[in-house]
Amino acid sequence: MAPLSLSPLRFSPEEIAEVVGLYASNPEYCRAAGEYDPERVPADRVEADLREEADTEGCEVLLARDEQDRIVGLLCLLDRHPTDGYPWIGLLLVHGSLRRRSLGRRLAALVEERFRHEGRDGLRLAVLENNPAALAFWSSLGWQEIDRRTERQYGRPCIVMHKRLA
Repeated sequence: MAPLSLSPLRFSPEEIAEVVGLYASNPEYCRAAGEYDPERVPADRVEADLREEADTEGCEVLLARDEQDRIVGLLCLLDRHPTDGYPWIGLLLVHGSLRRRSLGRRLAALVEERFRHEGRDGLRLAVLENNPAALAFWSSLGWQEIDRRTERQYGRPCIVMHKRLA
């Protein structure tokens, strides 16, 4: 299995173009999230949204790259949620052309290992209720539903999931 590397998004025009392609390659996610039209993903909005994410205290926007240095995924991580103190995965997105090749599983494992290594005992995320494929994916990795609530930023119904790391 080829190695994956994670590095912070540097917001170069080339990286933003690749990230726009990443979003466009996931039309189901774009439709479920309702943030971008998958036919016309606006680079300026993607950049603004990710800059806002990266500028939030304790947040990181990371690019997953393959051995040829191509962007194959995007991760948004929060080190400590202000309400529950747990680290959260805000987004894990794999290029649509590379789905079903275990990249999502490998990225999730990298994040879990990172927080486990930091001594954290659990990790959380929220899945949009209208995205059953994502719910099935996270459930298959051992994540458990712990709550249902409305997502803060856009008011979308979500399923909060938790995974014990200890």
